[in-house]
Amino acid sequence: MPPVTLDGMTTRSDAQQILRTLVGREDADFHDGQFEAISALVDDGSRALVVQRTGWGKSAVYFVATLLLRRRGTGPTILVSPLLALMRDQIAAAARAGVRAVAINSTNPHEWAEIQRALAADEVDVLLVSPERLNNPAFRENQLPELVRRTGMLVVDEAHCISDWGHDFRPDYRRLRDLIAELPATVPVLATTATANSRVVDDVAEQISTGSITVVTIRGPLARKSLRLGVLRLPDAATRLAWLLTHLGDLPGSGIIYTLTVSAAENTARLLREAGHDVHAYTGQTDTAEREVLEQRLKNNELKALIATSALGMGFDKPDLGFVLHLGAPSSPVAYYQQVGRAGRATDNADVLLLPGPEDEAIWHYFATASMPSQARAEAVIRELDAEPTSTPALEARVDIRRTPLELLLKVLDVDGAVRKVQGGWIATGRPWTYDQQRYERIAAEREAEQQHMLDYETTTECRMAYLQRALDDPTATPCGRCDNCAGAWYPTTIGTDAAAAATSSLDRVGVPIDPRAQWPVGSPLARGNIAPAERAAEGRALARLTDLGWGNTLRTLFAAPDAPATPALLRACVSVLADWPWETRPVAVVSLPSRSRPQLIDSVARGLAGAGKLPYLGALEYAAPPVGGPGGNSAFRLAQVMGAFAVPAALAEALEAADGPVLLVDDLADSRWTLTVAARVLRQAGAGAVLPFAVAVRG
Repeated sequence: MPPVTLDGMTTRSDAQQILRTLVGREDADFHDGQFEAISALVDDGSRALVVQRTGWGKSAVYFVATLLLRRRGTGPTILVSPLLALMRDQIAAAARAGVRAVAINSTNPHEWAEIQRALAADEVDVLLVSPERLNNPAFRENQLPELVRRTGMLVVDEAHCISDWGHDFRPDYRRLRDLIAELPATVPVLATTATANSRVVDDVAEQISTGSITVVTIRGPLARKSLRLGVLRLPDAATRLAWLLTHLGDLPGSGIIYTLTVSAAENTARLLREAGHDVHAYTGQTDTAEREVLEQRLKNNELKALIATSALGMGFDKPDLGFVLHLGAPSSPVAYYQQVGRAGRATDNADVLLLPGPEDEAIWHYFATASMPSQARAEAVIRELDAEPTSTPALEARVDIRRTPLELLLKVLDVDGAVRKVQGGWIATGRPWTYDQQRYERIAAEREAEQQHMLDYETTTECRMAYLQRALDDPTATPCGRCDNCAGAWYPTTIGTDAAAAATSSLDRVGVPIDPRAQWPVGSPLARGNIAPAERAAEGRALARLTDLGWGNTLRTLFAAPDAPATPALLRACVSVLADWPWETRPVAVVSLPSRSRPQLIDSVARGLAGAGKLPYLGALEYAAPPVGGPGGNSAFRLAQVMGAFAVPAALAEALEAADGPVLLVDDLADSRWTLTVAARVLRQAGAGAVLPFAVAVRG
């Protein structure tokens, strides 16, 4: 007999009534597995893992279960959600079902007091929090204990983030193990994801189980019948952009065009806008308020596409998204499936096309190595911490790790129990800690295997949807009958002449601003506060970023090869940067930096620019004491490496005094900008007017 609720209705009929209110249709019924998950949570108080394709209705499970549990007198549901965009959509969906949902996150501190009052008055059904919030000292100490005591259900959305085998592992999610362990065994726990293979499923199930409690796994087929998959292999970035210029207008409705880097997204968006397309870049550098506006404009079909990095992924919900296109491949089929799953959620047809690039593997390698904590760095951080709180900026000045990877490493060490975040910064816990070398080697090997799977997806002659299903260990994989391998290429391959010319011209475009440093690094013992205006560099220029679609490929090859003089093509491009540079006063002379690694390149560029501009080349600075270490590192350490490293030779000093105007300062690669900052300061102290930095490339 079906379970009966307190008001006499069966759980199913009561749940179905809520579902119909949620979706706004009187004929709505549950998809396969939805009610089974709800019943496991509500009737059995189980812990459940739901792995279902995007659009299946995972949110309906936890909203319906929440209202059923609330009617039985339980406390509010805590919903751990990774993205602000996801929270906004979830709150809107909850309101449609009559669920009182609120969020505590970094964007609404002005609402926290009212939310706490509503929680105390039992006027909240669902509280949405980010995993990072769980480790906020004030929240963790003052609010979380009471929430745990009253929690009616815990929901972990996008649960693949728990697993370091997943494509989007986040250290803060690992803290959920501790939170779940504190919950009474009678409190149901639900974890949901659309992107998990068997390894991730097993790992997540282990994280949400405690003691003898077992986890019910409800896993459905992952095939998306609306998607028409294809792969179009083109020789280079110019041809890919030309194809996009030619055929973007032919793609159905509005969509997302994914790129692998921020610069690629910005360059592509600029090119398409110049051609008259309504598009906009959306990256991790996009302001939060602007992200909300762009998301809504795409939902309203006011944009043809967002040109996005992976920053636009989980949580963005546009059921009628007509297409997803990739300029460059994600590093695994799992990540690819997650992104293409944005399309065709409530339409019969949506086009998904991958345009891989030869640079993809180099970009995968960069991001994989940047996100992997090393033993040396981890031990250095632990050594610098003690029982007194140390802020992140102060710690950054003691260890040679940049801010973003340092914050990631601190989270990993916090989850491992070696450090702890408290009011005022970070402390060492004193607990024994050992670097898990075997674990990270296994993760690295798995990521390499996933990259090969992605390369195999690009070249397979089998059904592409079935290939993705098998990559996610879906036993129901069968040919889709729609992809280019099943039914033939559905996409055009022609490229317009004008489009090819426009793409080539865009990629040939050169010139990237180098913003001058105005302040010394926080925590540096060498200098504090503002850099004196009379000793600062002016705004500079570089030929291009190493990550750019156009010159980026050429420059990556250049810096991977042995030192050599600049080619004529490179010099012409550098001259073009100077020709377009909107300086207030033209430089009157050229100076170069000394180099231990690329003296031929720097010297040839400096002399070439001087000759082209009919300017005197005054020579190079000297090493007063050769800088230690190499490029990169955080600001405090890089400044320590180069401060005092440069001197002005007597002949150059004499020439600077005679020069009446700005000087152009030439270097090969601008990374932290401290080399250019210190060299410009030395030149200005020696009598130079404005110093205009020029670098062949900038990193990033």
